[in-house]
Amino acid sequence: MDGELFPRDRTEVAPGAVLLPDWLDERRQRELVAACREWARPPAGMRTVRTPGGGVMSAKVVCLGWHWRPYHFSKTADDGALVKPFPPELRELARQAIEAYGAPGDGLEYDMALLNFYDAKAHMGMHQDKDELSKAPVISLSLGDTCVFRFGNTESRSRPYTDLELRSGDLFIFGGPSRLAFHGVPRILPGTAPSSLGLTGRLNLTLRATGLGSPAEQGDLERA
Repeated sequence: MDGELFPRDRTEVAPGAVLLPDWLDERRQRELVAACREWARPPAGMRTVRTPGGGVMSAKVVCLGWHWRPYHFSKTADDGALVKPFPPELRELARQAIEAYGAPGDGLEYDMALLNFYDAKAHMGMHQDKDELSKAPVISLSLGDTCVFRFGNTESRSRPYTDLELRSGDLFIFGGPSRLAFHGVPRILPGTAPSSLGLTGRLNLTLRATGLGSPAEQGDLERA
């Protein structure tokens, strides 16, 4: 945040879950926001996600590399178009993030990005990221408005959990014993985005290794 007296420190929120504040500089943030705007355009663009139970997620979503629907992956988006490829620059960003996290990067094939856009009223309920075959660490990058991020335990959506602020440029990674921890976004703090981004709302760019490889056919790969 502009004008802070002391820089924020790297923090281990739970075993295997690490916050690296201000990891993206202002230039890189602007580049990613511009890229996200292009990735969000149709075909295979940003969409509203409906859950199997009939609910509607308040955050809007676009996928790269693999298209995600609860609870499976596909190479075809909801509009029938092929999902956009996973960009080389995000593969390199994932490599750098894992290096900063301090985990061995050998053999980690990051092949998917899930981009969530939150307006001022959007939120995300407590959930686990467990659809992937790979249990490589999940890489989360924040752009725009600050959010309250709730990071919990691996057993249930209830306490114990920790609430922390994720600000624009922050990197949060969770793997190892925290890989299947429940987590969510209770609220957004409107008007907190850096003015240089020209962004109203929050973008969360999540990089994942699905472990699915490249199927010959483009049909859905159902996940239990």
